[in-house]
Amino acid sequence: MDMQSVGEAFIRPGQMLTDRSALSAASRWTSAVSEADGVCVIHLSPGADPCEVAAELRDQGVRASPNHVFRGQPLFFGGPASRPFPAPPIRYKPGQTRSDVVIGLLDTGVAEHPWWSGNDWYEQLGPDDTDAAEGAQAGHGTFIAGLLARRAPGAALRVRRVLDGDGFGDEATVVRALHRMRERPPHVLNLSFGGHTFDDRPPPLLSDALAALSDTVTVACAGNTASDRPFWPAALAGAVGVAAVDASQEHRAPYSGHGTWVDACARGDWLTSSFLRGGEFAGFAAWSGTSFATAVVAGAIADAARDEPTKEVVSRLLGSEEARQIPDLGVLVPASL
Repeated sequence: MDMQSVGEAFIRPGQMLTDRSALSAASRWTSAVSEADGVCVIHLSPGADPCEVAAELRDQGVRASPNHVFRGQPLFFGGPASRPFPAPPIRYKPGQTRSDVVIGLLDTGVAEHPWWSGNDWYEQLGPDDTDAAEGAQAGHGTFIAGLLARRAPGAALRVRRVLDGDGFGDEATVVRALHRMRERPPHVLNLSFGGHTFDDRPPPLLSDALAALSDTVTVACAGNTASDRPFWPAALAGAVGVAAVDASQEHRAPYSGHGTWVDACARGDWLTSSFLRGGEFAGFAAWSGTSFATAVVAGAIADAARDEPTKEVVSRLLGSEEARQIPDLGVLVPASL
């Protein structure tokens, strides 16, 4: 993916996001515009800086931002990579548990696997939503789907591929996928990716798109940055930001993002789940990252939502006086996988 680094954030060069109402305000910097699903990507004239243009437009009250690049979070920026490792088959039988809860999964897609063979939600996937076959994060979505399936038995997944096989996607792609979910919003939305913004402020188009899913609980990873710098979309006020604790579920995983903007945490180290089949992998893997802690929390919320409204589940979970609170990591959600 073509991108450049700006203040430890990544953006698509020469691109800016806005909506149709702002096109006239940005016209003097505009070379071309591509519009789809309510999002306008402005291709800037040579020499125009997306960050500077976005800042100037925001000063005029316009909703605009550079087209930020996001990435799945099983990798530790600046440190050793946590790649997936082959794991023996996991004894798990989907069973006959029924649930009306729908979990939205925006990721690398989901590949065929025995755990969901014959499930209606998987049969409805098109070729654009199947998992990438190659890349450093191929299988990321399939791994998360398995965590969700085991933590929230019977829940249906609504899958959209927004990341490539290396785990990269951009804000425009994510916002457009969110807009397409408005007609049938999921109860819970799992976003195991993210990134920093050029000015550490909330990305307005992404914030608006998530706010439009007003009945959906968004659960997003705090990032594998080992810092307290806000990581988006997890740091949005309307999202449940999830950090990772180690296998003991006592301490912060050393790679995990943390801070006052984090709401919950769960085990992120050495989780095992469904994976691609091929090479040394026989359909199962062990992997670490805040990506996977996020799925543990999203699955716990979805499972409880079988019996009560999703928003009430989150209020109870985050506001419980009995739950263990870890400073800068929020409420601990025990992993039962």
